[in-house]
Amino acid sequence: MTIIDLSGAGIASRNLRGYLSEPTGAGPFPAVLMIHEAFGLNDIARRHADRLAAAGYLTLAVDLFSDGGPRSCLVSTMRSMLSGSGKAFTDLAAAQAWLEESGRTTGKMGVIGFCMGGGFALLIARNGFDAAAVNYGRLPKNPEEALMGACPLVGNFGKKDRTLPGAAAKLEAALDTLGIEHDIKEFEGAGHAFMNDAEEGPRPLRPLFRVMGIRPDPEAAAEAWQRIEDHFAKHLKN
Repeated sequence: MTIIDLSGAGIASRNLRGYLSEPTGAGPFPAVLMIHEAFGLNDIARRHADRLAAAGYLTLAVDLFSDGGPRSCLVSTMRSMLSGSGKAFTDLAAAQAWLEESGRTTGKMGVIGFCMGGGFALLIARNGFDAAAVNYGRLPKNPEEALMGACPLVGNFGKKDRTLPGAAAKLEAALDTLGIEHDIKEFEGAGHAFMNDAEEGPRPLRPLFRVMGIRPDPEAAAEAWQRIEDHFAKHLKN
């Protein structure tokens, strides 16, 4: 596990960095670009990256808040996601290029995102990736247009997620229309951020988050992770 300086690319944020988690062994390995939630590249996100590395993927979790942390960067990063352009996308491209040029990969690469990161993963799924995993990510305004040419996609959503009502069905309909290989599931008892292994966010707000359906669900998370590992194994290891 290493902190990587990604700021060398002229288009990237001045202090762009990422958390690199490597599988054991000599490699090369299939690669995964990971995009964190709205709370940033925290311990939960790093454990997600470590889990992917343990499954055999060279995993780079890019820090989209490198230039100032969540308080300074969250609003501009969300605006970038909603508009489909801006610094966040250049930072993601820089991280993707770092993996491609690292000399440590097989040439196969996936992208995975959670919450805010899931929204970004949807938007860049057509940018040279071999597989994508989207976990409770916000859909683009025009899914069919944004996802045209996207790679095979697995998606995990929670039915009790009050922030994304109907998102799973809308995403599946768009992918059906486009003829893109996909496996989308809405977990009956799960809410938002159900794959986290701990609660996050300011402690005073956590009761409100629970009311909104934002909390861990270990049982649903275990199945969601297995679905992701199966999807990535199919498209990145074969």
